[in-house]
Amino acid sequence: MAKKEEKTNVMRVLEQKGIPYTAHTYEHEEGVAVDGVTVAAQVGVDPECVFKTLVARGASKAIYVFSIPVADSLDLKKAAKAVGEKSIEMVHVKEILALTGYIRGGCSPVGMKKQYPTVFHETAEILDTIMVSAGKIGYQVELAPADLIALVGASTADLTVE
Repeated sequence: MAKKEEKTNVMRVLEQKGIPYTAHTYEHEEGVAVDGVTVAAQVGVDPECVFKTLVARGASKAIYVFSIPVADSLDLKKAAKAVGEKSIEMVHVKEILALTGYIRGGCSPVGMKKQYPTVFHETAEILDTIMVSAGKIGYQVELAPADLIALVGASTADLTVE
């Protein structure tokens, strides 16, 4: 008997909203996050199309979500400017689960406990599809960037270190 495909909360949200997606899985050690470039290689896509989800706190103490290509680094000054903050800093790994409902390595911009202001790197707008975590290590979803951006009410900006 074929193994039933496991559905994550992210997949359920996308299906509920009628947003088409393709699920991808990759090999990993249980509970161990895999870097995004490795994930891209395992699922056979360009790392520029695979986005990681980063959670940050502004000087105002507000929480923000940034989604950028996995091979890139978040430029904190550009990120702060994109959300109108004086400065931002990454939240501590220990806080991610409490804030988002996800663990490090399985954090998705879709289906967080609370919808935080979200900004995608501007390259998302020029890609046919992008891939983000499906909310669990070992699972990714690929979908149209416009659908994803609309779903989470995100904006786009230049967010990465040159």
